[in-house]
Amino acid sequence: MFTGIIENTGIVKEILSSGSNKTFWIASPLSGALKVDQSLSHNGVCLTVEEVKEGMHRVTAIEETLSKTSLGQWQAGSVVNLERCMPINGRLDGHIVQGHVDTVAACTSIIEKEGSWEYTFSFPPQFNGLVIEKGSVSLNGISLTIFNVTTDSFTVAIIPYTYHHTNMSTLNKGDLVNIEFDIVGKYILRGLNLNK
Repeated sequence: MFTGIIENTGIVKEILSSGSNKTFWIASPLSGALKVDQSLSHNGVCLTVEEVKEGMHRVTAIEETLSKTSLGQWQAGSVVNLERCMPINGRLDGHIVQGHVDTVAACTSIIEKEGSWEYTFSFPPQFNGLVIEKGSVSLNGISLTIFNVTTDSFTVAIIPYTYHHTNMSTLNKGDLVNIEFDIVGKYILRGLNLNK
């Protein structure tokens, strides 16, 4: 389980393809502290560390992951948000994030607000039951509060710390981000649908 509080960013150094899978070598300040078999959130996607060496770590994304996330668009040099699993005695500073991405959202607008930034995203409307005003979502692994909610869009406000310590500063209009909706909301909606 993750909290959506990004620890550090990494840089994609090398991408290898094998069948329908893609393997990524990522360099980061966290890499040297990782262990093989450890789960690590990469832009909100939970991936297993397969190898660690020389300040880098290796992970692989299978076809299912590549089809539902933005990982297939990564290139050498891409900046990636990283978060290790929450320790059992840790604080839940963001919200419950599983690292199981539901879909991608497209950035439709970026507005600088003299010290903060507002990003608007569009998402597939079949997920609109999981999006509520002032609710939580995970975007590229970042726990954020949403507002200006419509049936297929929402806005998030980014403070300077988040802007400078995640890959939000590299995001451009039209870019895709990984989105994971709140797990509590998903269970409630599922229960309501089953009881109809």
